[in-house]
Amino acid sequence: MNMKNWLGRAVFGAVLSFTGLVMAADWPANVTNIASEKGKSVTVSGKLESGALMNDLTWASTSSMACFPATQNERFRGNHVLYHTQIPPRSIMTITVTPKDTTKDLSIYAYTIGTTSTSVPPNVSSAVSCEAEYKWDRPKRGQTQDHTRTVKLNSVTNPYNVVIGVAGAKGVTAGDYDLKVDIQ
Repeated sequence: MNMKNWLGRAVFGAVLSFTGLVMAADWPANVTNIASEKGKSVTVSGKLESGALMNDLTWASTSSMACFPATQNERFRGNHVLYHTQIPPRSIMTITVTPKDTTKDLSIYAYTIGTTSTSVPPNVSSAVSCEAEYKWDRPKRGQTQDHTRTVKLNSVTNPYNVVIGVAGAKGVTAGDYDLKVDIQ
């Protein structure tokens, strides 16, 4: 392939990626799509019992993921329900899970990966960024925590695929919740 053809293909691919037209379609069957848009909020209802236990949590505490420390694994030992969406360039995504039964101990994590990647736990080895929130072991100075869990992701110059995990704490395998995704 000559340089002109290669450059043309590279530019075309970059334009498709930038416009959001390239999004990997081969997500595993257990991952639900959330159609989110910049400037809008979308809320989906879910059931923890539609997920599965994830015995291997080592992926989350590796330095190339850094989602949550292994000392907090008990907060993620219940069922996991996985979702995917995309964050456009120059955006901040806020993701909140709210259990319908406020006594349910839910946790949340979300990470960004390239637009052609469909890697999901436990078979994910790296991410651009990852955030998690779970019930604190003790109150943080000057802060209080309720039953909702919220994480924020941002994108500066590139769009990214986003994987969201809603997880129960150890022994929590059932419960209804709302998952809200807001992109600004």
